[in-house]
Amino acid sequence: MNMNVSFGGLDLKNPIMTASGTFGFGLEFAPYGDLEKLGGIVAKGISLKPREGNPMPRIAETPCGMLNAIGIQNPGVEEFVTKALPALANKNVAIVANLYACDAAEFGELASVLAGEDSLAALEVNVSCPNVKEGGSAFGADPIQIRKVTEAVKKNAGNKPVIVKLSPNVTDIAVCARAAADGGADSLSLINTLMGMAVDIRNRKPRIANVVAGLSGPAIKPVALRCVHQVVQAVDIPVIGIGGITSAEDALEFILVGAHAVQVGTANFLRPDFAFTLVDELEALLVEIGAKSLEEFRGSLELPL
Repeated sequence: MNMNVSFGGLDLKNPIMTASGTFGFGLEFAPYGDLEKLGGIVAKGISLKPREGNPMPRIAETPCGMLNAIGIQNPGVEEFVTKALPALANKNVAIVANLYACDAAEFGELASVLAGEDSLAALEVNVSCPNVKEGGSAFGADPIQIRKVTEAVKKNAGNKPVIVKLSPNVTDIAVCARAAADGGADSLSLINTLMGMAVDIRNRKPRIANVVAGLSGPAIKPVALRCVHQVVQAVDIPVIGIGGITSAEDALEFILVGAHAVQVGTANFLRPDFAFTLVDELEALLVEIGAKSLEEFRGSLELPL
């Protein structure tokens, strides 16, 4: 079965992508599978200057998921373009940079630095990180800011497609999706993590030094699926589904409600080879359920009258 997908200026050999912050810069996972087998790799979040991230502890297990408050720890865009990207340049896989900044002007500046990098297939704009004190969830919850940030990135992105990553920590995600679309986004990715926390009753302290953290994993899949369904109905630009995918069945659920592709996140921590095996499992499952094609199956959910 033909698994190629084209949407929002991206051409992928299959709809399986890896989510930012869960797959490093890609090469870290090369021992566990062929990177060229994947549809796309979304690199860990990058800022203009290096960031140390949040203090430890910043990861905690939860039932059916995990909390993280890494805080966009990264070496900065200069090291990203001089070291990480050249190492990936000869890989036949779409590489997407994930952008983090504290205001629209800084997002635009970061986009301008990356616009000329030929080895990048697209830019993903993180307007929705819930565990960074500056910016963070404030962008993702404000449609006006979402539009401003999107416009700033789009203006400076050159010919790079712009993906805007949305937060579920809002009253109406469809409103946020329309704001990004109005700002010129070529596609949307959703969802980012849900806001959560964990405490230790014995030492009476938070389990995460940042107190508040992002919840990911299988626990959030129903929320993610609902958000993707709502956004697909609300905008005319393509959507990438993210949230709790741990099987081919999970991935197909997002495609059934209209997603053009999916990103795998927390499952990469549980099984470093998961994204690679998912490519084969997804195709086999489509054949098993009698789908004529990936295109035919996408968005074919039959809703009650």
